[in-house]
Amino acid sequence: MASGYEASSRLTAFGNQLIEVHIWLRELLAELRDNVDAYYAGDGLPPRDLRVHCLAFCTALTRHHSGEDGGAFPVIADEFPELRQVITELKTDHNRIDWILANLEGLLRELPAEPDPATATRVRAELEGLSAIMETHFTYEEKKLVSVLNSLDLPDWRKDRPAFLLSDQDA
Repeated sequence: MASGYEASSRLTAFGNQLIEVHIWLRELLAELRDNVDAYYAGDGLPPRDLRVHCLAFCTALTRHHSGEDGGAFPVIADEFPELRQVITELKTDHNRIDWILANLEGLLRELPAEPDPATATRVRAELEGLSAIMETHFTYEEKKLVSVLNSLDLPDWRKDRPAFLLSDQDA
């Protein structure tokens, strides 16, 4: 028989894991922004390494959102029909974020060997936009879905953690 603590830990795991993944993604974005600033200051990573860092971040964020869209959101919508509008709004955010990520990847793919102010302005604007929408999105998602995720008991998710709950330690 499980103790009250074990039962409580079991019930809160998915919501807590979501918050942990969001913290990790925020940290990756902050590191990318720092690396971009260092590059434009003339003492950062070479363009190729900066592109690799961007690709790793973009892949992690895309994996997280694809996992939500294809896995978590349908489950939540079925179990909590009153949250379907929230799910629609979150998916709309995912599309906006994908658009910004594509712009950012394109800009970083074309980075000149020597930093220039015009490119710096465009790259920083994309990063600022991405940061703003991610923060708003994560805060809204956590407010609306953490308690719902904490109430779910899905043995399949416990055996094989879904993509939206994976971080670099799990990948």
